[in-house]
This record gives sequence, structure tokens and C-alpha cells, in this order.
Amino acid sequence: MKGALLAMLTLAPASAGAFDIAFPVDCQLGTDCFIQQYVDHDSGPGAVDFTCGPLSYDGHDGTDIALPTMLDMLEGVAVRAAAAGSVMNVRTHLDDNTVAGAPMLFPKDQDCGNGVVLDHGDGWQSQYCHMRQGRTSLRPGDLVTAGQVIGQVGMSGRTEFPHLHFTLRKNGVTLDPFAPTLPPGACAAPGGAGPLWSGPLPYEPGGLVGIGLADRVPTFDEIKQGLRPAIILPDDAMAIVMWVHVFGNLAGDELQMSITGPDGPFNAKTEILKRTQARAFRAIGRRLAERPNWPAGRYRAQAVLMRDGAEIDRISTVIDIP
Repeated sequence: MKGALLAMLTLAPASAGAFDIAFPVDCQLGTDCFIQQYVDHDSGPGAVDFTCGPLSYDGHDGTDIALPTMLDMLEGVAVRAAAAGSVMNVRTHLDDNTVAGAPMLFPKDQDCGNGVVLDHGDGWQSQYCHMRQGRTSLRPGDLVTAGQVIGQVGMSGRTEFPHLHFTLRKNGVTLDPFAPTLPPGACAAPGGAGPLWSGPLPYEPGGLVGIGLADRVPTFDEIKQGLRPAIILPDDAMAIVMWVHVFGNLAGDELQMSITGPDGPFNAKTEILKRTQARAFRAIGRRLAERPNWPAGRYRAQAVLMRDGAEIDRISTVIDIP
């Protein structure tokens, strides 16, 4: 794939043209979805995204638009055609990896899972992978319009989290829609280099995708499945715990976590994250101990992700104890 990437970077300036594409998932970046991985721009064994940031892996040839949890996927998030075109190929029968704790289903030679390939003419094609089972009625030869719903985000094929893997090609060569004209070894600003998107898209170098307050420390599987934060806890809850769901953290990032109660500061911790990870979670809290109940009022949890002294993201939530 690295050779193909070099060809992509050489070909892009002459062939990208004025081909605009729409964002292919019915979600808002930074709110209810995020980009977990971008196209790999490193021609060697390493991996960097178009900003020379860490959000890619070796040989990755698409844009992974991720949902925070499995529950978000099961509620149904539409996949839309990035541009008008005709259907070349469709697969829709593969199972999604939706059973908690079950072995992942990685069907041989079907890494894309359920998907659609569209031909837009003039050598342009787009591919949509890991879509939800049975959520498209398209057939080869069907015509679609830009923005038309062509399925739903799923978790089929070789994937461990719900997302759409979106690949754009020109004359069979992969292009990064954020930076189709970026020369080899160069880095672009977060806005991209000659992006093909029809409107600007934010770049997040990592961030916080979920937070909650609970009466115990949840498991990571529960968080990834879709643990919704509590709104009210009883005054005799065994503990008050905040959890935070992180994506794209680097080794050395600083995660600041704090809980404030009706009487002021309740608990706080700053942790230096020791590993680079696609997804992670952390939790802090206090047990009820010997006191009969918690003070009534509002409890606020906040997390801040810091990198090299700069704030990357922050997130907060509240609960009430009557």
C-alpha cells in the first residue's frame, strides 16, 4: 500500500480537480461522532495523518468516522452518498459484531464487511465499509444522488468499533479527501491541503467522547456498549464515581479529572497517560464509607485532556442527589 500512497501523492495535484464531496455520515463531528483514523501519509513503516499527527496506522487507506458507542450504532446513524453516481458493488448480508464479550467476526477476504462502492464518473469512486447488516436496498446499477441515504453505520467486517471506513479513489488510486494535493513528507494545517469536502470539517487530534457519574466503576466494555450517564443518584449510593472515555491519546498526554459537590471540591486526579491508544477510559471517585448519606445537591464531573501544555478537549456532566 505504501507504493500506492506514493503514487497517490504524485498523482493528486494533477487529477484531484474540482470534485466536491459531502460528509458521508449523518452526524456532527465533535458532538456525536469523531474521526478515529485518517489516511496514512507516511511512505515508510510508520504512520501519520495529513497534519503529521498520530491519527492513522500503517497503510490505512481511508477515513474512519466513528460513533462513541454500540448503542449509538443500534439507534441508527445514516450513511449518505458523498456524491451522485451509480452503484458498482454492494454487500449487505454479513453479521455485525454487536454481542458484548463474543469473539469478533473477521470474515476471510471480507475486511470491508457490508459495504457499497459508487462510481461518480471521470475516474472517481467512493467506498463505504463496515456498514450495518441489511440496511441498504441498493443494487448494482442503481443511481444515487449526493446526500442520499445508502445505509447505516455498522460494525461488520474487520473492525472492533462502530464506524464508517470511507475511501475515495481517482483512477484506482486512493486520495485523502482532507489533503489530496499534499506532497510526500509534507504536513498540512488542520484545515487540510486542498480538501475535497464541500464544507470545512474540524480536525481533532484526539479527545474525550464520553463522561458519566455512577455509583461504581464501570467496565470498559460497558462504556463502549453505551453506558448512559446517570442523572440522579440516591443519597445512600455506595460510591460516587466519574468515568471518562478517551480517543486518540498519546503517551505523555495529561488527563485532568475532577468532581465538585454541593460542599465544594469532592475528588480530583491528574494522570499522565503512559501509552498511545486508540481508545481508553479512566475513573475516579469516593466510597460512601462510614457516613450515612451523601450531601444533597448537584455534583459536577469534568475532564480535560492536555497535550504538550495545551488543552486538546474538555467534557463535563452533572448529577443530582435529592
